[in-house]
Amino acid sequence: MREVIITPDLHYIVVRDRLWRRANPHLSEEHRAALVARLMDARRAVKAAKVIERAGDPEAAAAMKAARAEVNAAKTALGERGPVWWTDGAPDLNRHLVRNTPYAAWFASLNGAEPAP
Repeated sequence: MREVIITPDLHYIVVRDRLWRRANPHLSEEHRAALVARLMDARRAVKAAKVIERAGDPEAAAAMKAARAEVNAAKTALGERGPVWWTDGAPDLNRHLVRNTPYAAWFASLNGAEPAP
């Protein structure tokens, strides 16, 4: 498994050259664990809804909508979506390519490369 790359300001992780907002590090470990468990339950519900959808169950659309809403709620509670959890005024660059952000030079320096123009 690769080492997780975290931006110097601790706002993002980098996955395949793209920024993804981190969970709020100010959450207590117990609260974070409960939210992660909630998120995993919701993701399993999405998977189950896909199964019943393939089976042609008429309740599949409602089940999928509810499951995806729960995933979104859990991710928002974790701080990965919705309003940013940091207070330094930095913009939300979630899902941006690193090379197109103020982190470009920092990221290039990790690999000894030149930043993109």
